[in-house]
Amino acid sequence: MTEQKLSETSPVGLPGSAGPVAPGPGAVAALRPLGPDQVRLDPGGLLGRWQRRNATDTLPHCVDNLHRAGNIGNLRAAAGELDTAFTGMWFADSDVYKTLEAAAWELGTSPGDATLRSFVEDTVALLARAQQPDGYLNSYFTVVAPDERWRKPDWSHELYCAGHLFQAAVAAARTGASPGLVTVARRFADLLVERFGPGGVEEVCGHPEVETALAELYRLTGHRPYLDLARRFLDLRGRGLLGPGRFGPAYYQDHVPVREAREVAGHAVRQLYLLAGMVDVGVETGDHTLLDAAERLWEDAVNRRTYVTGAHGSRHRDEAYGDPYELPPDRAYAETCAAIASFQLNWRLLLATGRARYADEMERVLYNAVAPAVSSDGRHFFYSNPLQLRTGHSSSGEEEAARRLSWYSCACCPPNIARLMASLHSYLATAHDDGLQIHLYASGSVDAVVAGAAAHMDVRTEYPWRGRIELTVSAETAVPWTLALRVPAWCDAYTVRIDGGPVMAPARDGYIRLTRVWAPGTTVVLDLDMPVRHVTAHPRVDAVRGCVALARGPLVYCLEQADLPPGTVLEDVRLDLAAPAVTAASATSGGNTPDIPVVINVGGQVAHTGDSLYATGRRRERPGTPLTLTAVPYFLWGNRNEGPMRVWIPVATP
Repeated sequence: MTEQKLSETSPVGLPGSAGPVAPGPGAVAALRPLGPDQVRLDPGGLLGRWQRRNATDTLPHCVDNLHRAGNIGNLRAAAGELDTAFTGMWFADSDVYKTLEAAAWELGTSPGDATLRSFVEDTVALLARAQQPDGYLNSYFTVVAPDERWRKPDWSHELYCAGHLFQAAVAAARTGASPGLVTVARRFADLLVERFGPGGVEEVCGHPEVETALAELYRLTGHRPYLDLARRFLDLRGRGLLGPGRFGPAYYQDHVPVREAREVAGHAVRQLYLLAGMVDVGVETGDHTLLDAAERLWEDAVNRRTYVTGAHGSRHRDEAYGDPYELPPDRAYAETCAAIASFQLNWRLLLATGRARYADEMERVLYNAVAPAVSSDGRHFFYSNPLQLRTGHSSSGEEEAARRLSWYSCACCPPNIARLMASLHSYLATAHDDGLQIHLYASGSVDAVVAGAAAHMDVRTEYPWRGRIELTVSAETAVPWTLALRVPAWCDAYTVRIDGGPVMAPARDGYIRLTRVWAPGTTVVLDLDMPVRHVTAHPRVDAVRGCVALARGPLVYCLEQADLPPGTVLEDVRLDLAAPAVTAASATSGGNTPDIPVVINVGGQVAHTGDSLYATGRRRERPGTPLTLTAVPYFLWGNRNEGPMRVWIPVATP
């Protein structure tokens, strides 16, 4: 039976033909992603440098720590090759799968990396040896608790781990890194279909993720039972099958059927992965009730529960969304994995709808919620990402660290970062029958088939530091087609030139659309104005009332103690709204200063607040000592001297 299924592979599974998300030929999708071999990032640009750092530092660091932390040893024990105690979290296998996925995407662009290829081959062979005869694969429940297999769906993460295995297999197949991983994954997927499919056990996983993974495995193989099982899991959720649990059924989104939900709830990562699965299944089955629900919940999250950085999750206790407008900057959980899940969800919504707001959100999340989690050396990471670190802050655990750590006991974030960065080039552009769409700006190149013929484009830009994007377009067709360029929602003014001449190009629905016969070497220059912006929060966000955040282009900025005069307490600093904000090249202080091409200098003062904790009547601050404040990109905070930081800055009292 399994051998027959493995032969049912559709053309979308061919190496190099697709990235992490590939809607099928009959999918209800507005846009089609380009394959990972069709887009290249220039290592001289910011995104290209991030991807190169990921390949040279982050990914090898993850591989090393899988061995040091015992993840690989756990699998060897499951294979009967080691007689040692299980170490780490019970879902430790998922970190192996995420790292495998990252390695597969990296091998797609760097096939000659022998060390990485050896890791993939050795690990896939180990997984095959650890897999049980019926296809089951989970080192914890094989080594520690074989009698508890499938008995604790609210807690076990068995399906969650399976989902990450499936996504790794998709990457390995599409890049040609390891066809053997697909065999392992499909044996497990077939077991899930047999156990949980129609007429089987009615059960869902406490940690959604398998739904989006099964949908993508279907897209790779064309095997419909995988998609049907993903839909079944969605249909079963919301019936209270998981019980109340410690935090209530909303914690794992089992409190209301997915199509009826009106608000995001519970553990932020789980909610976002669930939404990704809803979009995938909705697109493939034409179920608009799933798509409508996903967009409705997106609106609730973004309009009432998302930080200015694009981060999700305000509560440490259950890693969850809070009440509407509950967004404390110093207590922000803002888990890195939630930011990555948001990026993945918005990509799926962009493909499904073509709406620019999802590309805008991808950009915000990438620069301000994913990027801050990685140190300049690529080997230290934040788990949570607060928007303020107070003077005298005392960390109470790994997830509240005042500095990036090299690894975590729950190490979900570093390999998650690695797989996103390794596939980052796949998210820049899409194609349609009549055109090419550019959603994220970075130096590099794009190749696509447009209007039935090959098209090539080189992109040169210093984005996000400068707003100038220069594109040189060549096409082998005499048929006109449309080049669509996103105008970010933060941009109020821009100019467009084609071959040096200005053109009128109004943005419609967030995109400039240029339609013409593209002669070889045609140059398009898009200049986006990037003034400094004072961002204010909705009045119901009590925690930052009377404060502003500084932003420029797609970047949110922050103040760090390292840029204040000696003896100045960051909490006493106030921003003068009347003072001009001026951009400048970095002149920051502190050791190991990272490259910061653009800082913001703005007038402020040090307030005299007094010593009493409380006062009768309205407390009035005495006029403060003037000083110039230097704000740096939030994604670079914590790379110099460890110390206080804040995104939201109190405004000086007139």
